[in-house]
Order: sequence, then C-alpha cells, then structure tokens
Amino acid sequence: MWVTGMSADIKSFTSSAPMRVGVLGFGGLGQAAAKLIAPKSEMLLVAVADLKGYAYASQGLNVDKCVNAYATHGSVGYLEAGGTLSNQSIQELIENSEVDGYFLALPNLPNTFIASVAQMFMRSHWQGVLVDAIKRTSAVEQLLALKDQFQAAQITYLTGCGATPGLLTAAAVLAAQSYAEIHSIKITFGVGIANWEAYRATIREDIAHLPGYSVERARAMTDEQVEVLLDETNGVLTLENMEHADDVMLELAGVCDRDRVTVGGVVDTRNPKKPISTNVQVTGRTFEGKISTHTFTLGDETSMAANVCGTAFGYLKAGIGLQRRGIYGLFTAAEIMPQLGTVIDTEQTSEFFASQVYQANNTTTQNALSQW
Repeated sequence: MWVTGMSADIKSFTSSAPMRVGVLGFGGLGQAAAKLIAPKSEMLLVAVADLKGYAYASQGLNVDKCVNAYATHGSVGYLEAGGTLSNQSIQELIENSEVDGYFLALPNLPNTFIASVAQMFMRSHWQGVLVDAIKRTSAVEQLLALKDQFQAAQITYLTGCGATPGLLTAAAVLAAQSYAEIHSIKITFGVGIANWEAYRATIREDIAHLPGYSVERARAMTDEQVEVLLDETNGVLTLENMEHADDVMLELAGVCDRDRVTVGGVVDTRNPKKPISTNVQVTGRTFEGKISTHTFTLGDETSMAANVCGTAFGYLKAGIGLQRRGIYGLFTAAEIMPQLGTVIDTEQTSEFFASQVYQANNTTTQNALSQW
C-alpha cells in the first residue's frame, strides 16, 4: 500500500526553513546529487562526505567549491571553510552536524556496506531520514531485517529509491492497477557514460552482475583491470537476469511474486548516449480476461544521474514528511509516493545548469573523480 496524504505536511515545511540535506559519497553520483540540490528552494545542502574527509556548513555549502576541492585534492575535506580530513568521515560527520536527511550515494561494496552505514547512524542516536539507491535484492533484505530497529531509533529509511529499483519500480506499481493478475514485469535499462572513471563504483557494481564475477571480485579489481575488461567488450556491459531489488520490493507491495520480475540492461562506458531506451513492461490479465502490456519508457535524453538523484530526492522529501508526522521504520520505493521538489526560479535555475554543462565538459575535473 502506498503512503499518501502528505500534502498539508509538505506545504508546512516548504514554506518555512529548507530541509537540511547531506550527501554521503562524492564521486560522480554524489556530485550530481549536490548539483541537483543547489537550485531547490526547499533543500539546503549542508553536509557532504567522501572516503578521506567531509565538509559541513550550517548555512549551506558552495557546490562549486566542494567539486573543485574534490577534483584538485581528492577530498572535500580540503575545503577551506568547513572541510575536515578524516578516515572516519561518515561517523564524524554524523556526530558534528545537524542534518534532516541524507542521500547515501555510496557504493555498496562490499554488499553489506550500506547496512553497516545504517547501523552507524543508529548507534549514534541520530534521528532523521535516510535514502539509498542500492540495487541488489540481498542488500535490501539486509535492511528489511533492521526494520524494527529503524522504528525504535526513530529513523525513517527509504530504500531502493534510484532509477531501478526506484522510479521504474514505482511506475510498475501504478501500471499494475489495470490488471487482476500480473503475468510478468520486465525492466530494461540503458545507460550511457562518456567517461567511466566518473562512476567507478557504479561500474564495478555492474561488473559484479556479469557471468563469472561477484561483488567481491569486482570490488578487488584495479582500475587497470577494469580498463582491460572494458577494452574486451568495447566499453559495453550487457547485463541479463540481474539480482535486482525490484523483485523483492514488488513482492512486498503485493504486486506479484518476485520470480515474475526480470531486470537487465546495457551500459556503454564510452558514449553519453543511451545504447537502448530504459523502460518497464507490465503484462497482465484484466478483469475482463484480456491480456495486455503497459510500457513506461524514460526519455533517452535523461541521464542516469538525473533519473537516480532526482528520484532519490523526491523520496527524501516524502520521507521528511513522514518523519515529521512521527512515522518511522523502513519503506521501499514501491510503498511511498515521491514528492516533487520546487526550484528557486526559472532564470536562476537555467543559469545554474548552464554553468554545470560547461563544467561537465571539463575533462580534467571528470578524470579526477574516484570511487566515492
């Protein structure tokens, strides 16, 4: 069942102080998340962390300066105002900041990492909203085992809130309403990345789905070994029958058994254009006995970063609405309706994103990105 009816709560905090948001992980996905937050009037980026340090500013961080510090020195900890170098960056950031909600833009390598970070928040007696975009069924199942602990800790945790699982999973729930019985749900994705180094951890997570590979093997690969593999495949990774949490999420939502859900896709690490379109196909039988298929397709112009981060922050906003109503525990993207954020104004937003297009063309900055 989807949790809705939050419009009054949303209005109450969009018109007052902005939500204080943090991003854990500052590689390609984390930086995209920070840039996406910048023009939003109701969200204020106050905290970021990477492997070697963190940055915090209660009045808001300058995204450009964070990106430059990371590109130049390899960590936001080098930021002159608010930066701190630390080998325990997440733990120290939790203890030394006031944040309403975090997006965990972290690589789930090993497969237990996100669950361990969640437990870190609970041990610190932190209360707020956590949102992730993890992919594997087993990773989500680890979090499901912590559901009662999240509730006791007064943490509202939303899992599987990226593109898939996430955006396409939610679309499948809506599409399923036309049917009396679901026969199959097929998710197919296409991802184009001009420079794989910008998303090193994400690519390793995808490699882990290839035949003969595992999470442990992919995690242990050096950049040189990844390059050799990509040379062998001409930069293209073809993934089939993936272990993807869309299955357990749709099963928990009562849509269908998990064995009726399949996920696969193609990732091109040398071309920003999607090699194939991303879509979800929901096939079922209507109450009249008709067999039909709904297809929901994402625009080819939308990037992985836009579809993952935009969705994640939609769920973060919904999660804060739940948190302020005293609703805690673990929820999936198949149970909660994300909330659309608003931007400051059209002219300012256009100018901001025009500057980001210019920066994205700076290959020096892109080459400096590492796993976090």
